[in-house]
Amino acid sequence: MSEPLGSENSTRPLPVLEKAADAGPGGSAAPAAHEPVLDGQDGGGRRFWSARRIPAAVVAALLLIVAAAFLYDIAAVRAHRPAMRWRRELARQLAARPLDDTWVLVGAGVAAGLGLWLIVLALTPGLRRLLPMRRTHPDVRAGLHREAAALVLRDRAMEISGVQSVRVRLHRRRADVRAVAHFRELDDVRADLDTVLTEAVTGLGLARPPALKVHVVRPGRKG
Repeated sequence: MSEPLGSENSTRPLPVLEKAADAGPGGSAAPAAHEPVLDGQDGGGRRFWSARRIPAAVVAALLLIVAAAFLYDIAAVRAHRPAMRWRRELARQLAARPLDDTWVLVGAGVAAGLGLWLIVLALTPGLRRLLPMRRTHPDVRAGLHREAAALVLRDRAMEISGVQSVRVRLHRRRADVRAVAHFRELDDVRADLDTVLTEAVTGLGLARPPALKVHVVRPGRKG
C-alpha cells in the first residue's frame, strides 16, 4: 500500500517516542506508547483544504489590472488631463442604458456568477482526491490518494480465484467494485470479494471508510 500522504503542519518536527521513567527488566527504557486519538474529538475525519493558488492568482491579477487602470485614470484627471476614452464611454453607457437592458443584465449575471464561484471556493475544502486517514497523534494528519486506495482494492480483488478483471471507482462515501468472473459461481465470487474487500477497506485506515458495493458479472460474448 502506498505511504500515506499529507501533513497538517510541515514546519513541526515529527513526533518522537518519549522514554518511560521506569526501566524495563533488562535496564533499558521502554518507549511510551501514544494512545490512539478518536477522530470525532480532533477533527481527523475532516477533508484537507486546498490552497486554491490558481484562482487566487487569477483574481489578484485581475484586481491589480483594474485597480491600476482606474488609479492611472484618476491621476490623469487630477493632473488636468482628459479622462481615458474607455472610462468616458463606460460612464456614458451606464448613464444611457436602462436597468432592464440586455447587456446590463448579462453583465450583472456574469458578475454574480463569478462572485458565487468565489464564495463556493472560499467555503469548500477542495482536494477531493485526498482521503483523510484516522489520526493516531493529535499533531499529525495523514491522507491517502483516492487512486492509490482504489489500486489497493483492485489488487486485493484480483487475488480472488475466478476473477478475470476488476474495475474500482472509489468515492468519498462509496466504493463501487465491478468484477468479471470467468469461472466459479457468481455468488461464491461475490462472497469472497465482500470478505476480502471489507478487510482491505478497513486496512486502508481511512477516517470514514467508504461503503462497499460489489457487482460480479460474466464476461461478454466476443463477436
